[in-house]
Amino acid sequence: MNSFLAVIALFTLSTLYSPNITAQDWPTYGNNPGTSKYTPLAQIDASNVAKLEIAWSWASPDNAIVKQDPRLTPWNYKVTPLKIGETLYVSTSLGFVAAIEATTGKTIWTFDTKTYADGRPTNLGFNHRGVAYWTDGNNERILMPTNNAYLWALDAKTGKPLDTFGNNGRVDLTVGLGRSINRKQYSVISAPIVVGNILVVGSSILDGPPNKEMPPGHVRGFNIRSGEQEWIFHTIPQAKEFGVDTWEGDAWKYSGNTNVWTGLSADLEAGYVYVPTGTPTNDWYGGHRLGDNLFAESLVCLNAKTGERIWHFQMIHHGLWDYDLPAAPTLMNLVVDGKSIKAVAQVTKQAFVYAFDRLTGEPIWPIEERPVRASTVPGERTSPTQPFPSKPAAFDRQGLAEDDLIDFTPQLRSAALKIVSQFEHGPLFTPPTLKGTINVPGWSGGANWSGAAFDPDTQMLYVPSTTRPVVVKLRAGNPHETNFKYLRSNSVTSLQGPQGLPITKPPYGRITAINMGTGEHVWMVPHGDGPRQKVIDLGIADPGPLGAGGTGPVLTKTLLFLAQADGKHNVLRAFDKTTGRVVAQINLPLAPAGTPMSYMVNGKQYLAMAIGMAQDARIIALTLP
Repeated sequence: MNSFLAVIALFTLSTLYSPNITAQDWPTYGNNPGTSKYTPLAQIDASNVAKLEIAWSWASPDNAIVKQDPRLTPWNYKVTPLKIGETLYVSTSLGFVAAIEATTGKTIWTFDTKTYADGRPTNLGFNHRGVAYWTDGNNERILMPTNNAYLWALDAKTGKPLDTFGNNGRVDLTVGLGRSINRKQYSVISAPIVVGNILVVGSSILDGPPNKEMPPGHVRGFNIRSGEQEWIFHTIPQAKEFGVDTWEGDAWKYSGNTNVWTGLSADLEAGYVYVPTGTPTNDWYGGHRLGDNLFAESLVCLNAKTGERIWHFQMIHHGLWDYDLPAAPTLMNLVVDGKSIKAVAQVTKQAFVYAFDRLTGEPIWPIEERPVRASTVPGERTSPTQPFPSKPAAFDRQGLAEDDLIDFTPQLRSAALKIVSQFEHGPLFTPPTLKGTINVPGWSGGANWSGAAFDPDTQMLYVPSTTRPVVVKLRAGNPHETNFKYLRSNSVTSLQGPQGLPITKPPYGRITAINMGTGEHVWMVPHGDGPRQKVIDLGIADPGPLGAGGTGPVLTKTLLFLAQADGKHNVLRAFDKTTGRVVAQINLPLAPAGTPMSYMVNGKQYLAMAIGMAQDARIIALTLP
């Protein structure tokens, strides 16, 4: 089995890129178009990982601008660098692009897209996660989509815009969507993906829409050499297209969102790109868009040259939970019951992994449509069923029952019961209500944008997740302010448990290892201490690690790495891949937010990641002494 996988991996690496790309590089956001976040590098292992030290630290050019104008303060720095040869390529939260020496952290060049000059972008504000790299063996380009809805092509050697691309190196992403849209509602925060000479680009669209008319999240393919829009795939089907009948009352004409705000994956050999879409306009009420709403909250396989749909699977029918597909799907070559399968797996906010044959869309294990609760909100019509995978089992808590509530002491449990009695609650897919409904998982997952990592040697998928219940309470829309009949009330959103603790039993953040050859969970461990000390301070016996959220994973030949900021400590942890045991914990100078990556230069292996925010955002690289 391993020899089959190794041959496929070697073939893939040698045929997808120019010869100057090697296993020592990290050429895409997830290291390969299949977003495995895996590298075969093995110099750093269990015997020496505790000795890791910071080799260099690179300060973001954002820092100086934020010091001059604190109104431009960005959120956590979330980029994952690319590495080709001896150079790293990064974006910054305010919209710079930079090339950095991989061994020293010295700046080679920077380019300022001046994104910040257009003011604070939609949703999470100044927030950017990565760029794409393209080469034809002679020319090299860095592709940067921005928070203010432009796409730049830069010379990878000099950082200068390419005047043969678009208008002096820039394409306006608000043009070509089939509607006139408000630029302030449209953005791009995630790295695009290169498939041959096509760049596939998603979008981030305002998540708190004022009205039902919003920009559509259609996915597009651009010619990397010229910047011309080669194709558009309508995530909201237009007139006479397949799926348009799932948008009743001509809702397809005005509905928006249904966008791909997260990463994309591709099978370059097949020429397919895999598109994980989000919720349509208004995350919580859909009375104005009755029907299943294809291709919302779906995994869609497209021909990357033409944009033609090859297959799709909808994970949520008529979504009302903000259960966007949150991460790039993971491509994997599996052996299941003795059969070789080219697969794709999608982790979700609702804590399922959906696995398919990536060429045909056939589920690897049966997926069953099961009845779910109906809405009681006037004008709403929920789907009577939702799809539940038979394998793998859910990797995090789903729904809320009394047995899920915190029970360190009888008093805490009694207080938790009183809190949840104020709201509706029940199994997964309990719909929003006017009283307020507890969603578990909440809109941040389950899994989120950092996704999972896959080991091609062992068929193991490693999924970080969090348990963050939220309350969704609907209110009637004011017709003088909105044309929504109902929208989410801001009076109640988070769900705090008694004594400042979470409402549910732990773990509150976890890592789950799943054998994708069998669909079985192999191990699960809490990720970090979480509120452990708070529990002890209440006079309760030490419960051990309770878990919390963290960064995305990176896998090497020998170890699994994730970083975490728990409010007191900023750490990078190395885990034994076979057991989940913490092998080492390395202190970091600032809070980590970006998913780490690993590379090798001149015989030395490095781990690099984005840390910090505000006036101190950095890239750091760690290596052995």
